[in-house]
Amino acid sequence: MPRSRLKVTVALATAAASLSLAVAPAHSAPSDPVDPAVWTELAKTLEGTAKYQYAPFAVTDGYKPAFCSASPTLGGMGHHYINEKLYGSLDPAKPAALLYEDRVNEDWMDEASDTSWLDDMDALDGSAPTVSAAPESRRLVAVEWIVVDKDQDLTTDDDRPSLFGVPFNGPMLGHEPGMPIHYDLHAWVWKKNPNGMFARWNPTVTCPAA
Repeated sequence: MPRSRLKVTVALATAAASLSLAVAPAHSAPSDPVDPAVWTELAKTLEGTAKYQYAPFAVTDGYKPAFCSASPTLGGMGHHYINEKLYGSLDPAKPAALLYEDRVNEDWMDEASDTSWLDDMDALDGSAPTVSAAPESRRLVAVEWIVVDKDQDLTTDDDRPSLFGVPFNGPMLGHEPGMPIHYDLHAWVWKKNPNGMFARWNPTVTCPAA
């Protein structure tokens, strides 16, 4: 494992532990949950997805880079990395999608943890998997659970799921060819969303210009 990967792994383990204790104040917004039990469940999400701050780890674990979602008026969701094997998951630690934003010319670890004590460590053997020309320029900002609509009918919603006490959005059409009618729920656990933890769109997130 090269030094950069070791630094990421150690830093994110530290970040997950600290954020699991302080996530509510860090993300507080008018529409955020107030039940302490919800924040306890969200801590599982942080711990379960911490290593995916390094996008190549997500690809190794079955999350495939897909589309980038943005709205001209509402904000963005970011780059979607989707693991279809996790469609239907209601496990807080196992979302079906990871959402990233581009962070260029910036240390994307600066908000996670101070890892300066690792800077002088020698690189170890091994190589990291690759996902794009600059995978480290993408920062994990949110996660998303995706549940396929049972009858594939946009006019019915008797099978609407919920998680953290929040009903999923939908049913809605797939966002790319082959994606089924589905329900989804976002959680902005890795970047503050002024609209709230479970809002679909974040006004501070954008997609690259076409």
